[in-house]
Amino acid sequence: MNLARHKGCFAVLTLVVFSLVTLPLSAQSDVTGKLKIHVSPKQAYVFVDGRAIRDGSQTIVLSPGPHEVSVHNYGYTSNTRQVHIDPRTTTDIAVALQNLGDKVSGPFGDIEFKGHPRAAVLLNGTIPDYFVGHVDEFDWNWIWHQRLLVKPGTYQVDVTRKGNTIWSGPVDVKAGERVIVNLDQNGHIKTKDWPQGNTLGPQPRFHAGVASAVVPIAPVTAQLTAHSTALDCGQPTQLDWKSVDAADVSITNLGSVSASGDRTVNPTKTTTYELIAKGPGGEASQSATVKINVQPTATLTLSQQEVHYHKIGDKVVQDDPATLNWAAANANQVKITPFGTESLSGSKKIEVQPKQTSTGPVNEMVDYTLAASNSCGGTTTRTAALHIVGAIDPAPSVTLASLFYPTNYPTTHHPTIGLVASERAVLANAANRFKQHEQYDNDHASLLIVGHADVRGSKRYNIKLSERRAELVKNYLASQGIPANEIQIRADGKSEELSKREVLKLQLVDAQKPDKWMTHHPKVTWLAYNRRVDIVLEPSGQQSMKAFPSDAPDARILWQRPQPRLQKVEVSANSGTGATLHAELKKN
Repeated sequence: MNLARHKGCFAVLTLVVFSLVTLPLSAQSDVTGKLKIHVSPKQAYVFVDGRAIRDGSQTIVLSPGPHEVSVHNYGYTSNTRQVHIDPRTTTDIAVALQNLGDKVSGPFGDIEFKGHPRAAVLLNGTIPDYFVGHVDEFDWNWIWHQRLLVKPGTYQVDVTRKGNTIWSGPVDVKAGERVIVNLDQNGHIKTKDWPQGNTLGPQPRFHAGVASAVVPIAPVTAQLTAHSTALDCGQPTQLDWKSVDAADVSITNLGSVSASGDRTVNPTKTTTYELIAKGPGGEASQSATVKINVQPTATLTLSQQEVHYHKIGDKVVQDDPATLNWAAANANQVKITPFGTESLSGSKKIEVQPKQTSTGPVNEMVDYTLAASNSCGGTTTRTAALHIVGAIDPAPSVTLASLFYPTNYPTTHHPTIGLVASERAVLANAANRFKQHEQYDNDHASLLIVGHADVRGSKRYNIKLSERRAELVKNYLASQGIPANEIQIRADGKSEELSKREVLKLQLVDAQKPDKWMTHHPKVTWLAYNRRVDIVLEPSGQQSMKAFPSDAPDARILWQRPQPRLQKVEVSANSGTGATLHAELKKN
């Protein structure tokens, strides 16, 4: 809008619909193109590449290539387009803006400008979105009123055109006051009373007559709310916001946002979100604080605090059950020592295994520790202690004693005769102890039966004789319940003879001292010690004690040098008591 003033007379000039404007960018290029733009309303202002050109429909000379063209008029929606200019070509576009916003209420102050009528006026910002009008709309207030109405406050004013800042500075405005900025005098400011500003009713966002214009600038408003303001770690909440009459809107921790909207946030600590809305009418803000409970909670319990444990040899015979139960809240990870990462809640049966491995009483405490944490940095721990009592006992020992035979027994014709009653009793006891030991021994114990013979007879004869002796012991042990595949035999004949010196040593350590008839006939005794079967416990290698049963009722039959009659051996083998055997011995 143009208002001509000449010698105190006013004349309304005809608005030139199209005028030719050359953008400085094109000055460096010999080949240019043109942008012919039609705007509505006719007072709308054109910016190219963010620089103020002028108001109204016009033709603009531009360098070839892409350009951003935006059209603004306060109280209307702005319009921004990307336009490509071709050399020696005119690009024709039309931009029609739409009304926007309600009336603005006072009280008001007025800002008036003098000079540079085509320059754009921006309040509180330097980009086109802060445009409120051009100087020619705010430079007269007599008969025709041209007013930039603002709420009381301080405004940063930028007056610019074609990339050049004509003036920039703060302007303080009070209600009922007119502030005049003389642009031709380096922004010299003077103020005048304007009482009408205190009584002026609500004004439309933009009103223009033939030579008048009123642009009331609306204050910026901002609203921000959080659906939930107290959360556990990991819980989301929604922020809702709305701003009005803002050109630039941002939320701390989120950055730039649209004028209104919503967003789901998931803070990991107590966070204050502040909505800051800026526009030509000033700045408004509102904050919302979301408090985060970062502390996890947890429980860790045992079904019982004390369990009993008993191990014999390699076998656990008592292992009381215990169950560990846990639950955690406000956490996303649970670790339980010594198990590792677990679910947030659950239970686990504990296999009791004391650290102690040696035999003896067991009295240990085992600690289970739960550590719960979350992504917010919160942690908590809980501990449960289990008391293990009991014992670790060795596997039952196996009592091994060597077995002794009468001279030349078992014979070829009677291979099952030769084990007298006392020797069978020794074998039965060994079998029972072996079976007890085997229950608690994971080493898969077995028995090696080694047969021997005295020096009399040939080597071949004695190998066969010692083999029969070992076989007879094996069969008897098998009859006592020891699996045959756990018994091996070996026939040594007379190759592994005990020397007379070794026999004397054995007699010295024997708890049963030999009778006189054994000591008076050392050679006979020596021979008797070599008519035996040794038992070896594998894999430990434990060997039977080579103790001659001198106190047994049938000891004389085992000891005598001549081969006893079959009848005496049979009687001795089948005798339930020693009485019959003693009678037979006396007859001898």
